[in-house]
Amino acid sequence: MEPSPDYVLDRPAEEDLDELFAIESDPRVWTHLPSGRMTAREEAEAIIVKLQSQWELDGLGPWMVRRTVGGNLLGHCGCSLRGVSGPGASHREPGAFWNLGYRFRPEVQGQGLATSVSRDAIAAAAGVDADLPVVAYLLEHNTASAVVARKLGLQMIHRAPGAGNPDSAAVRLVFADRKLTPAQLEATLS
Repeated sequence: MEPSPDYVLDRPAEEDLDELFAIESDPRVWTHLPSGRMTAREEAEAIIVKLQSQWELDGLGPWMVRRTVGGNLLGHCGCSLRGVSGPGASHREPGAFWNLGYRFRPEVQGQGLATSVSRDAIAAAAGVDADLPVVAYLLEHNTASAVVARKLGLQMIHRAPGAGNPDSAAVRLVFADRKLTPAQLEATLS
C-alpha cells in the first residue's frame, strides 16, 4: 500500500500486542457493544495470530494504523474475508464477502481516520478480488459507524435483530457496495 501523508499502514505484528490490547480493552471503544471488550491479554494474542493468518491465507486483512513509522498504534482497519467455511477458504464460496471493520483509540476518533483508511481498504479488497462485495455491518445505535459507511458510498441494504447480541433489543444494519446474494446476506447476520 502506498503511504499516506496522514498515516502509516502495517500488517499486524507481535510487537502490536500490548497496544492492541489497550485499545480492545478500553471500555470507551466498546460503548456500542460492551460485551465485545477484551478482558484478557491472551485474547489480543489470538487476534494478532488471526489477523496475520488472514493476510497470509486471504491476501488481505486489517492493517495496524499509525501516524508515523514505528509510532504508537492508533487502531486497526481493513477488509477481511468472511462468509467462507474457514481460513484460506475459496473466495468463490457462495457466502463470501469482504467485511470492512475498524477500531480506533478514543483520542483519535472523529478525525476522519476510519473513513480514509477504509477507502484504502476497499481499494485493496478490489485489488485482491473485485468480484466480492464490501460489507460493513454494525449496530443501529452506532451512528458514527453508519456515517462512515455512508461516506464510503455503502448503502444500507438490511436491518434485522442483532444475532448473538446479549442485548435482545439490538438491531444490526448491513451496508454494502452492491446487492448481496441470499448466502452473503445470511453470512452477515450470523
